[in-house]
Amino acid sequence: MTDPHTAPLRLGIDWGGTKMEIIALEADGSERFRLRVPTPREDYDGCIRAVVGLVGAAEAATSRSGTIGLGIPGSLSPATGLVKNANSTWMNGMPLDRDLEAALARPVRIENDANCLAVSEATDGAGKGAHVVHAIIIGTGCGSGIAIDGRAHRGRNGIGGEWGNIPVPWMTDEEFPGPDCWTGKRGTIDRWCSGTGFQWDYQQVSGVKLTGHEIIERARAGEAAAAATLDRYASRLARAMAMVANILDPDVFVLGGGMSNIEELYDLLPREIGRHVFSDQYDVPIRKAVHGDSSGVRGAAWLWNA
Repeated sequence: MTDPHTAPLRLGIDWGGTKMEIIALEADGSERFRLRVPTPREDYDGCIRAVVGLVGAAEAATSRSGTIGLGIPGSLSPATGLVKNANSTWMNGMPLDRDLEAALARPVRIENDANCLAVSEATDGAGKGAHVVHAIIIGTGCGSGIAIDGRAHRGRNGIGGEWGNIPVPWMTDEEFPGPDCWTGKRGTIDRWCSGTGFQWDYQQVSGVKLTGHEIIERARAGEAAAAATLDRYASRLARAMAMVANILDPDVFVLGGGMSNIEELYDLLPREIGRHVFSDQYDVPIRKAVHGDSSGVRGAAWLWNA
């Protein structure tokens, strides 16, 4: 019988806007190594060198080689092979897979970071065993990914799960047309349903700039403005999720990112979603990501699972 600890490791790398992280997983999902370094912002070549350094550190520490999966805040264009739609804008238009494969002398699998979250949670997390998992990152930004039978659904044009660029549906008169978004659109899910959007909403009505945690603490203490901000946030996120339910009808929603730790959402969202779903009844679990902020990097490692 083959010893699983002599098989190649699964190395996963999360290329974030502020940090880059690597994880080394055994075939059974146990963690062997983890390391984070600051992202060399606005420095594409520096980021390539950082990835090479992370892989070298992981393999030196474990004395094992590994397959390499990478999650990025964008996607590879099937038409050009170049990175597109990345909010780490210095990687847009670059042949990232070719450059990394040349630097590392082996194949690299690259996927959108939200799709990596979906793959992670579908493999051994909150969506384990589900046919269709829709995973939502609600952190500094807001985006989503789809896993079908544990594999990322990239789509024909590499935009599967690119949900954050869509305007929040069923806008009220007060919401329309919504604030500007970095994508050039207005009133987007990314702009309003992110932690940044949550803070922005509170500042607009109160004139006070606070962190998301501070706003939630005020809501729990009974402050009307903070409670109203939470209600509006839940309504917008629920409408965005209901749109997905009407199109994809996933088996489970999984929430990741800092805002996923707000326990009130797991009571508020099901009630709000049901108002907008085109069905006589709607019942789907909404779960917090089991692996927390490690889910994306784990999902990158699991890109070599099949």
